[in-house]
Amino acid sequence: MGNAKNAEEPIIMTREGYEKLKNELIRLRSEGRMEIGRQLEEARGFGDLSENAEYHAAKEAQAKMESRILWLESQLGKAKVVDAKDLDTSRVSLGTTVEVLDLESQKAFVYTIVGSEESDPAQMRISSASPVGQALLGAEVGNEVLVRAPKGVRKLKITRISIA
Repeated sequence: MGNAKNAEEPIIMTREGYEKLKNELIRLRSEGRMEIGRQLEEARGFGDLSENAEYHAAKEAQAKMESRILWLESQLGKAKVVDAKDLDTSRVSLGTTVEVLDLESQKAFVYTIVGSEESDPAQMRISSASPVGQALLGAEVGNEVLVRAPKGVRKLKITRISIA
């Protein structure tokens, strides 16, 4: 029963993340399906479908795309959007940007805390479920937090919290 409950829990995400998923869904439903339809039609022209590699590849691409559409619909249906106007910048929360100082290296980092589906470490958009995200959530400016990451423990000091 625990799994059924977890399946219905909301997926918290920023407005930007929600819009990105919604736009992908719209694109796949229209352009994606039309493109796969063209590929299938073209592949049918190559003859016997039982030995037609192009047809089978297009059918596989269609199945992957339809699976992605179902997943996006599910994510968007369970989404709880955090709006910037509702954010409290006295504490780190989903949707905030937080500036930290690594107390060992003395390097400054700026992270934006986002939902799991929005994370992009290369852009410093980190998941609230990541080790850094978990350590920062709820912290205030001036707090020092310990991050237990695969590469070891890091001590970060929060220097600023703002709206992403």
